[in-house]
This record gives sequence, C-alpha cells and structure tokens, in this order.
Amino acid sequence: MPSRFELANAIRALSMDAVQKANSGHPGAPMGMADIAEVLWNDYLKHNPADPAWPDRDRFVLSNGHGSMLLYSLLHLTGYELSLEELQHFRQLHSKTAGHPEFGYAPGIETTTGPLGQGLANAVGMAIAERTLAAQFNRPGHTVVDHHTWCFVGDGCLMEGISHEVASLAGTQQLGKLITFYDDNGISIDGEVEGWFTDDTAQRFAAYGWHVVPNVDGHDPDQVKAAIELAKTHDDRPSLIVCKTVIGFGAPNKQGKEECHGAALGEDEVAAARVRLDWPHAPFHIPEEIYRGWDAQEQGQARQAEWQARFARYAEAHPELAREFLRRQKGQLPSEITSEALIEQAQAKGESVASRKASLGCLNALGPQLPELLGGSADLAPSNLTFWDGAQAISAEAPGGNYLHYGVREFGMGAIMNGIALHGGFVPYGATFLIFMEYMRNAVRMAALMGTRAIYVFTHDSIGLGEDGPTHQPIEQLTTLRATPNLATWRPCDAVETAAAWDAALKRQAGPTALVLSRQTLPHQARTKPQLAEIQRGGYVLKECDGTPELILIATGSEVGLAMDAAAELAQAGRAVRVVSMPSTDRFDAQDAEYRERVLPRAVTARLAIEAGHVDAWYKYVGLDGRVIGMTTYGESAPAGDLFKHFGFTVDNVVAQAKALLDA
Repeated sequence: MPSRFELANAIRALSMDAVQKANSGHPGAPMGMADIAEVLWNDYLKHNPADPAWPDRDRFVLSNGHGSMLLYSLLHLTGYELSLEELQHFRQLHSKTAGHPEFGYAPGIETTTGPLGQGLANAVGMAIAERTLAAQFNRPGHTVVDHHTWCFVGDGCLMEGISHEVASLAGTQQLGKLITFYDDNGISIDGEVEGWFTDDTAQRFAAYGWHVVPNVDGHDPDQVKAAIELAKTHDDRPSLIVCKTVIGFGAPNKQGKEECHGAALGEDEVAAARVRLDWPHAPFHIPEEIYRGWDAQEQGQARQAEWQARFARYAEAHPELAREFLRRQKGQLPSEITSEALIEQAQAKGESVASRKASLGCLNALGPQLPELLGGSADLAPSNLTFWDGAQAISAEAPGGNYLHYGVREFGMGAIMNGIALHGGFVPYGATFLIFMEYMRNAVRMAALMGTRAIYVFTHDSIGLGEDGPTHQPIEQLTTLRATPNLATWRPCDAVETAAAWDAALKRQAGPTALVLSRQTLPHQARTKPQLAEIQRGGYVLKECDGTPELILIATGSEVGLAMDAAAELAQAGRAVRVVSMPSTDRFDAQDAEYRERVLPRAVTARLAIEAGHVDAWYKYVGLDGRVIGMTTYGESAPAGDLFKHFGFTVDNVVAQAKALLDA
C-alpha cells in the first residue's frame, strides 16, 4: 500500500505537469494543500464517484479556485468520470478542466470558484441547506439528511470582505457541519502577505463564534487527522482548521515563494521537484498501486447503498415525506401549484398597488404551496415585503424554518443563495433595494454563469423611492442586469405583471431571475385574456389604436401608467398610438421574429421609450430616429412626484416628445 506521502505526491505531480503542459495556471496551491486533501478525501469525505448527485454526499468546495488542479486531480484519482486526457488538456478550449473549477463542466465540481471568498460563501449556503433540509425531513429513527460541507480557503479568500460577511453569519447560525481548512501559506501573487495581511485569523474566527484549531502542520497527516476529529466533536459551531503549509511544496527552488503561485514551474524545476519528491514517473503517469490507494468507487457505492436502504425504510414509515424529498431534490414544482392562476386573479381583482406589495401577495399565495421556497432579505424585510405570512426565521435554535435574516450583507446573501441552490432541495429568494444589487453584483453574475435557480427581489426600483436621494436611486442598474447573460429580468407595471413575473421565475430552472419592483403604487391596467397570455412573452401590446399605429410608446414598470395616460391624450388629438408594455426585454428578445414584428412593426419608425432608468439600452427598440425619456444623470433628493416632474416623466413631456417625433 502506498504511503500517504506517495498518494499526496500524485496530486503534486499531476498539478505541476498539467500547469507546465498548459504553460498557464497555479501549481503552488495544489502542491501545498495536497497532504490536507489526501487525509480528507481518503479518510473522511462521504461521496460516490459513480453518482456525483447522490443527495446525502458530503460537499467539497475549493474556494481558492485558482488551485483547480487540486480538485481535478482528486476527482480523477478517486474514480470520477474525468480522464487523464482531460487533465492533459487543462485550460484548453472545450476541456472539462477549465482554469478555475466550473460547475457543470465535470462531475464532482459542486460550484464554480475563482472569485475569491465566494466559495466559502457557497459552502455556508450548502451547510445552511443541509441543516434546514435535515430539520424538515429527518424523523426519529430515520435520518436521511446527514452530511458535512468541507471548504478549502486561502489568504485571498480571507482578505476579501465577503469572507467576513458569511463567516459572521455562519457563526451566528452555529453551522456545526461546516468545516473549513485555511491554507496558511503566507503567499499571494504580490509576494509575502505579511506586508498587507497581518490579521490574527484564528482569533478573528473565534470572535465570529467558530471553533478554531490553530497551528496545524498541513504537511503532517497525523496532525490534520487529529484536527478533523476535534472539529467533528464541535457540532454546535462551524470549525476552522488553520493549516500552515508551504506553497509549491516539493519544488526545491521555488517552494515558499510567489514564483510558484500563478505560473508554471518551468521544465527544470519540474524535473527537480520529481527528484525532491522521489517521484520518478513520467509526466501524467500514475502507477496502478497509487490508483488503487486513491480509488473511492467501492467505498462510495457501499455508502450510497447503505443510505438507500435507510431511505427505503424512511419511505415505508413516511411515504409522503419521502415523495416530497425526492420531488424537491429533482427541482420539480408541485403539480398543483397555482402560480398561473394568480395572474388571472390579479386581473380580476384590479387592484392598484405597489409592485413590492403585489409581490408579497404572490408570496402569501404561493408560499404554502412551495415548502422549498427559502427566502431572505439583507435587513430590509419591512421595506421589500418578503417576510410573508407563513415565513419562519431560521436560527440555530429553530433550523427548520424557511426564511433567513441575512443582516446587512448583500454580497454574502447572493453567494449564500448560490450555495443553497446548488445544494438542492430549495428555491432561494433574497431581497434588497435595487441600488444595493451593486454590492452583490458578482454573486448575481456567478448565479447566471452557473445557471443556478435563484430569485432576486429588488425593490425601490427608480427615482420613485424619493427623498433618500441619489445614493439610493438606481439609474444604471437595470441596464447592468439586462446585459448579464442568462439572467432573466422583470420590471412589472402592476399586480398582474408581478404575478406573471413570479410565475416565470419559479418555472425557470436554468438560471436566476431578477424581479425589479416599485416602492410607489402603480395603477392597474385592464387586459383581455389574450393579453394576459402574452405577458409571459416579455413584451406585448397593452393598448391598441384603430387602424395602423403611427406611433409606438414602449414602457416598463411605473412608466407604463404614464404611457397609457399620454396615449389617451394623444388619441384625443387624433393620433393613432400603440402602447407596448415590456416587463422583460430578454424574454421579448427570445421570441420568434414574427411575434416581435407583430408587436414592434418595422414600418412604424416613430417610437418613444419611457423608463426611469438609463436611456442607452432602449435605442435597440426605438432605433436611431426614435426617442427615449429616461435618465442620463443621477437623481436628486426630493419627494417622488417632484422628481418625476423634474426629470420629465410627465404626461405633458411624453405628449410633447411624441408630437415632435410625429411632426419630424
């Protein structure tokens, strides 16, 4: 049987060989963390390479994702469907071994990591999901949810501010099955971090309420093993194991230096490392006895078989719970969900209401039907109206709830939501003001990149929030959201479109959705039944004129009511005006050309778009000859009505601009 050192050296060899072949990458981190990973994966990690989606597997997150060859080596060596050829194509076009771990590229990659600190946040979300799912489904004598979340972090992860946000919340939530290893190697790309990172990390995490195991030699398997055993006894709080390591361990001339952090070692140094590590094998050659020492397939299948036997007994004792568990793991909505009916109900009710309040009405109706909804807000629940009637706050004492008070931690909230969605069993939604999307911007981007099913409730969507002024009034944020690939964005104009937006968000499984909602009351718009169906197409004719239109007004959100009022005045003046409501530009753009031509016929060149956001994106729809009433500056501090008048969002200005277009 190979020694632990020999098993770890397989990681080092594969990592330095792959980076050298690509002439690109980060060999130092995987070479330094190899001994820790060997102990964790061979002695503790509960997983089955034959079924990477097994619900009760442990989750492993490499937050310092630049060390991706560590993860790829582990997956290959333990028996996942990740071939040696894929490792040889590291960082090459269409390979499964991208420069940083990419969710969905290769089996066993639990999340996309690379933007430092977000992997730790994802791990916190996974640990929350595990504990909440366990509280909701486990029953006396029947434990079907019982796994750990393991996370590797580096100095860069802990320098990023998001690490504070999520570590603080994890301590408050007492996530005892979250165990994190800090790769304390003292090196970042710029060199020795003591010039810019002198935190007492152990005391910092102790202050968060974590259990900390300090001063562990990351190259001593016995010390690593003892630290893990100690961490597992503290199931009342998350654990941080501080492992002192040498970056690039085994590379005699570059270990411990920044030269091995973000560049290939060079052929001479790779050869020297082979001698130092007593690894005489050719590049990418792993001896059979090493493969046998790493192979986790037999043990993984046995562990999953034992769980399946337990689940079978659980299903006999609690058949409805078992069916519900499997449904939620598959991400399927209940067959009896009435989200579509909410659209017609809102139309029949005809209520003029702020879209944030209409959203709360949707949650009150849908929440009891969707136990997988796991909501939350970054300290603004009374304003964004996301704490619905059946919401129950999740805490260390009451882990089985359905709502997280994230505190003022927008970025942390977004990344934790990604972890919850990736874990499975939940559809997370999280809320803040639209302007504070900027704090969580990169987490939103990561959700779109991974295709996670997350729902963002962004309220206070324009200058209409009023007196809080320019710091709180979003201008360019809608453009940013709409420009993000694979992010669905909805800005509804009334309660009906709000219900349609929630229906679309819940049914969307391949990516996140942003619901952009108003603070102020929005007037109800009358619609025919065909118009109700067309809302889901993203843009539709809300008001038609007699005959061929000579002018098209396009609007979203609070400006739809303004467009309707202006159209009525123009009609009285004998003008043929069509009003198009476009709550979701990306959904409209995805429609077939025939439908888009029917809504926005090319023959009608007089077009005017109205939105209390930045103007630029709207020229796509109005053309160079059209006009846009929107924002080109930041806002002002004043009551909403005064602001709308000041910036030209009035019937008089819309009519004047429309007449100028028609008379041109």
